[in-house]
Amino acid sequence: MQDYNSIRTAGTATRSAAVDEGLRAYMNKVYGLMAVGMLVTAGAAWGMAGLALSDTPTQWALGNGHYLTEFGKTLYLSPLKWVVMFAPLVMVFAFGAALNRLSVQGATTLFYAFAAVMGISISWIFAAYTSFSIIQTFLITAIAFSGLSLYGYTTKRDLSGMGTFLMMGLIGLIVAMIVNIFLQSSAMQFAISAIGVLIFAGLTAYDTQNIKNTYLQLANSDRDFLGKAAIMGALQLYLDFLNLFMFLLQFLGNRE
Repeated sequence: MQDYNSIRTAGTATRSAAVDEGLRAYMNKVYGLMAVGMLVTAGAAWGMAGLALSDTPTQWALGNGHYLTEFGKTLYLSPLKWVVMFAPLVMVFAFGAALNRLSVQGATTLFYAFAAVMGISISWIFAAYTSFSIIQTFLITAIAFSGLSLYGYTTKRDLSGMGTFLMMGLIGLIVAMIVNIFLQSSAMQFAISAIGVLIFAGLTAYDTQNIKNTYLQLANSDRDFLGKAAIMGALQLYLDFLNLFMFLLQFLGNRE
């Protein structure tokens, strides 16, 4: 009996070690995809701003030493701006709907395409804020995100109860942002920014724990399914990071 218990204990320990190793590899893949997505977004935003902005005087002056090029006028001042603004939102819903029908490679490509479109959508920040404040806010966001994600990964507390509350808050936040596009209320914008920081701080911890639990529940699934789950997890954390950055930028960024 003692030998049987020893064998059973050893077998359990081996399975536990295999799960832990698999979880680490899975989370590394999630964070790796997210990091590459952020690099794609940063490159697309910087490149698009380079095409849209100029230091050479044109008739479309921004009042901060920057001028819009002809391309910038089309991108930021014509009806095309609404397409650029809402394209990432449409792609997010399309991504979720098409994920099961795509291969892992196809889903990865679509994720990076989404990241590029998001970069184009937020390229206006280079016209509105100083480069130093953008970099500074990015570093602050990275530190905050790392701490929140680490908490979500390591805490023994069940954060699932936060999910419904945070999603309801997120829906309300999106509605308020759309309404304020037309109202242009500075007080409402300040409230949106403050609430947005809190919501996406909570979502960072919640989503990290949820991604971890998803792997633990589906560790024996086929590799293709886990690959798609990792991409979806990367998308969730990508959106948490990016939105946290954008809302913090409205507090910490120095406008040109």
